[in-house]
Amino acid sequence: MNRTDRLVAMVMHLQGRRVVRAEELARHFEVSVRTIYRDIAALGEAGVPIAGEAGVGYSLVKGYHLPPVTLTADEATALFVGGEMVKQYADASLHGPMASAIDKLRAVLPRDRQEHVERLSRQTVIVGRAGRGGGDPAAQPWLLAVQRGVAQRRVLRMTYRGRERAEETARDVEPLGVVCYSGAWYLVAWCRLRQDVRHFRVDRIQTLTLLDELFPARPEFSLTKHLAEQVARDEVLPVRVWFASAAQERARRESYATLVEETRRDGGAEFAFTTYALEWLARWLLSFGTDAEAVAPAKLRQLVRSEAEKIARRYAAKPS
Repeated sequence: MNRTDRLVAMVMHLQGRRVVRAEELARHFEVSVRTIYRDIAALGEAGVPIAGEAGVGYSLVKGYHLPPVTLTADEATALFVGGEMVKQYADASLHGPMASAIDKLRAVLPRDRQEHVERLSRQTVIVGRAGRGGGDPAAQPWLLAVQRGVAQRRVLRMTYRGRERAEETARDVEPLGVVCYSGAWYLVAWCRLRQDVRHFRVDRIQTLTLLDELFPARPEFSLTKHLAEQVARDEVLPVRVWFASAAQERARRESYATLVEETRRDGGAEFAFTTYALEWLARWLLSFGTDAEAVAPAKLRQLVRSEAEKIARRYAAKPS
């Protein structure tokens, strides 16, 4: 953030609070306290009426308000995505006010930013229950760049690490949409390496560059239709698994599917969900040790037992 942007942001920060200490401003803007002192002096010289009292803090003189500031495209995007998640996950009493707020947001945006938000709204889908499947947000700062690529039809260059294989692959992709499923964000894109539409979990992207190259629109592609076709094409299997209370947060974080709690017992609970591969699920459940138990179907229980017996036989033999 350059100094001009910081000075404007500082006035807005003060405008929303009664009194703010210099140390708090320094932490918020990630600068030194001495820099804050210089910025406050500069604002005063520019005519912004800031009152300061030693040991108390700074405040704007009552009655002063900063003129409305136009939102950037990134700020408008963040508010739009927040609104969509409120409509999906929050109490129904908030749906009407949030929809009204988003309409007002669009009305005050310049035309180019209205189009930015409109394109993004058509290519964003949020489904499933709220969850913590998205990893550490601070360590995975890719979603905003992904959304820019979708809205601006710009090619993304990235290195990606899938779940099954540890090695990273380099990809150039044409972003077609973003999907939030149970708290985890996915990029739906045309992969030039695979020459097909692929889904990339955003928190598994290792590096990302938003290229200047534009790709042509694909009017024949519909994100909602594509998702519906994928669900119809892929065979999903219903399963039931018991997780101990201590393991449930990890299970929700790592699972692709939405875990629906059904029965509490034995210091944990049984969950119903779906999977595409019983073999993979069996190996995953073993990683929980005694904190997980396959309940149904019987084939899943047999697969877990078979894998556990293989492990037991390996450890029964003396090391060479």
